[in-house]
Amino acid sequence: MSNQPGRRRRGGTPPVVQQERTVHRAVAAASVGNVAEWYDFGIYSYLAAVVLDRVFFPDVGQWATVYTLGAFAAAFLMRPLGGFVFGRLGDKFGRTKVLSATVLLMAVATVLLGLVPSYGAVGIAAPLLVLFVRMLQGFSAGGEYTGALTLVAEYAPDRRRGFFGSWLEFCTLTGYALGASVCGVVIAVLPENDLLAWGWRLPFMLALPLGITGLYLRMRLEDTPAFRQLMQRSPALSTMSARRAVHILVVRYRSAALVAAGVIVAWNVTNYVFTNYIPTYLAGTLPRHGESGTSEALATALQVAVMVLMLCAIVSVGRLSDRIGRKPLLMTGSMALIFLGLPAVWLLREGLVGQIVGLLLIGMPLMCFAAVSPSTLPALFPTMIRYSSLAVIFNVSVSLFAGTAPTIIEAAATTTGNLDWPGYYLVGAGVVGLVSTHFLTEHAGRPLAGAAPLTSSSELPPPPLSDDGVPLEQPRQ
Repeated sequence: MSNQPGRRRRGGTPPVVQQERTVHRAVAAASVGNVAEWYDFGIYSYLAAVVLDRVFFPDVGQWATVYTLGAFAAAFLMRPLGGFVFGRLGDKFGRTKVLSATVLLMAVATVLLGLVPSYGAVGIAAPLLVLFVRMLQGFSAGGEYTGALTLVAEYAPDRRRGFFGSWLEFCTLTGYALGASVCGVVIAVLPENDLLAWGWRLPFMLALPLGITGLYLRMRLEDTPAFRQLMQRSPALSTMSARRAVHILVVRYRSAALVAAGVIVAWNVTNYVFTNYIPTYLAGTLPRHGESGTSEALATALQVAVMVLMLCAIVSVGRLSDRIGRKPLLMTGSMALIFLGLPAVWLLREGLVGQIVGLLLIGMPLMCFAAVSPSTLPALFPTMIRYSSLAVIFNVSVSLFAGTAPTIIEAAATTTGNLDWPGYYLVGAGVVGLVSTHFLTEHAGRPLAGAAPLTSSSELPPPPLSDDGVPLEQPRQ
């Protein structure tokens, strides 16, 4: 852990003091934009098995859900490209400018998705348009989340980076829960004919005001202390080529990249199984195989309820990681996936009570990863390549292993009739997470690589007082 705020660190580097209210503004800008981004990205999957399969793939029978989830997975083909483009721009021109662009692009793409005509209106052009817009969403998402990770990590004081980083995932879950809630209300309230005709478009239209809010907050924010230090110290780094950045990553940070990739895979396989596949599994896959599933509305409601419980605890888990470190919590999540992954999936086939317990057993390890990873991953790389390194590693890992998980699981279950495939994925994610965390260097409480120690005005010791209580000096601002 770091020394007390206000003292010089080893090597004589004094801490940079950031105003507490500025830290809060930065976290709010990143987090609210994240709500909009992941609401936009997630609502497709919530509507996939309920209505979108019939709107865009009405003539392919039992494979309609696979095709619809395939369009979901197609967005992940663009995420590495988006991560590469936005990551390099973020390392050259600053975090806030790029994050303003990503949230605007996602909002526009989501509104466009809600305007795509049905298969009955334009034929094969409909699913092709869906594919194009989903890829546009994926391009935006490739730069969004890792940029938000970078911004929050570089604004957060060293001793509270886990706490502030967990707010980013709090808002990610809020975005998913908001998307699930809006979709659930639309599904429950509208008659089926209205839902198929126009009602499914309503959740997509809500993306516009959410995106505008996130854009407004981000455009008012100056760049991070770490990035400003980098530009003052070495302004020529803004002209560093992409090839040079990749060379630095591969030669000097190869081990960190592998560890980061493993944590990302474990975290995001669990995330996409929970948030994107389980509603389809409960409402579509189980009933088709003669098992006890549930209605679309109830499956969504159960997932939202578990997300709300996670929201109540995730910030406390992030704060705990500042005290005991990141590794113990990541180890806990990994072990839980290994031992509870299959039992959780078995419970999903045991009626309402089993479904509730099964979702909780998946949600608990997901919360361990979600609360800790936002503060863990940025600490693995220096400021000059932090955004681009995270963007490429994160999006390649998610695209290859996590974003494809719902489609592969559904295809495997449809082909083999084995309903345990979600559990196999969760156990595999746990093994990857356990191995990666074993090689992880603990960074809790330490300054970020390439940046001066960072504290906030609220962490400074109080000024001495005169006999009548008047401060004799003010904390350095």
